[in-house]
Amino acid sequence: MEQITDFYLFLLSVISISLSGVMTPGPVFAVAIAKGSKDKAAGFLISLGHGIVEFPLMLLIYFGFAGFLSASMAQKIIGVAGGLILIYMGVRTLKTQNEDSIRPSHSKHGSIVSGILATSANPYFLLWWATIGTALIMNASFFGFLGFSTFAITHWSCDLLWNTFVSLTVFKSRRFWTRKVQRAVFALCSATLTTFGVLFIVSAIR
Repeated sequence: MEQITDFYLFLLSVISISLSGVMTPGPVFAVAIAKGSKDKAAGFLISLGHGIVEFPLMLLIYFGFAGFLSASMAQKIIGVAGGLILIYMGVRTLKTQNEDSIRPSHSKHGSIVSGILATSANPYFLLWWATIGTALIMNASFFGFLGFSTFAITHWSCDLLWNTFVSLTVFKSRRFWTRKVQRAVFALCSATLTTFGVLFIVSAIR
């Protein structure tokens, strides 16, 4: 019973961290806005492209570093590094809350290809998975392969829901994404990322 409770708490943290990460400015977010102005299904297709890059990477981390992740020192290093990156992302998000939306890129391609390119071109994508993502996979591995699979699907679903919401919103009404809404969303993301960053570091040190 306690393990089930721990698993649900873990999934809750995955959802919070994943949503905060995907909602911050970046290439995928920009493409969702650019494509959403013309196609209401763009967010779904972009997420498929994102998943084509992300799922193999998650499997590689899980299977390729399983032995490494079991080491106590590795867990501490990953936890502290992931926490620092989360805090950095939180501060960076707070600084960018007053900026206009990022200029779209890769708009000449189809939505799926744009999702692949935008994901691959994001300099923080590999850094996120090398630190925060690896820490989450490490925690997911405690619940076996089923726990990892649930984590992978949950994480990607957060990308899917947000990208779909963004593209649908832009498609239906450009006026919805006001400066006030942008500030509120980015401030919430910043607080969530920073909080979990501190928790990651405290947990790793203990």
